[in-house]
Amino acid sequence: MDEKDKKDDAENGSVLPARELRAIVEAIVFAAPQPLTPREIGQVLGGVPKEDWQRALEELREDYARDERGLQLIEVAGGWQITTRPEYNDWVRELLDPKTPTRLSIQALETLAVIAYRQPVSKPTMESIRGISSDGVIKTLLERNLITIKGRENSPGRPILYGTTSEFLRYFGLNQLKDLPELREIEEILGSSES
Repeated sequence: MDEKDKKDDAENGSVLPARELRAIVEAIVFAAPQPLTPREIGQVLGGVPKEDWQRALEELREDYARDERGLQLIEVAGGWQITTRPEYNDWVRELLDPKTPTRLSIQALETLAVIAYRQPVSKPTMESIRGISSDGVIKTLLERNLITIKGRENSPGRPILYGTTSEFLRYFGLNQLKDLPELREIEEILGSSES
């Protein structure tokens, strides 16, 4: 432990030395199968003050943000996760599953956009917006756990309502639904690319 860490620990009355706390936080975030929420971090770290482990998280994020690192610490789906950097995804994908494409079709992306921005939304509403049947696409999105059934619409036939999942947030690297770009931003981008 260097002098700075000893001094910080003494001043803050920390339960754990700063360096050890950073290592523990890194280990639990890395080992968690899903993004680790602040609540879960607090439960695991018990008597460690929230400010201390939040500082450790921020220091880790800064450390991972340095150039030439293959990993990053990100806040996604309401929690923290250590992931590979997007620029290395093709290499990692080749290692993990070289035969299975992981990209979504244009039809799936269109349907997913309708669901994300209009949720909860029924299949008839999706089909009226897209102008084509969405049966196969909805099945695929359900199988990939990107959407889920949220209930039934209170209209004739009581169609099923669909919404996005936390897997959707992870897939697109979002922390919460409000992080989606506004529709006008998308229209501006699409409008400028057609010029």
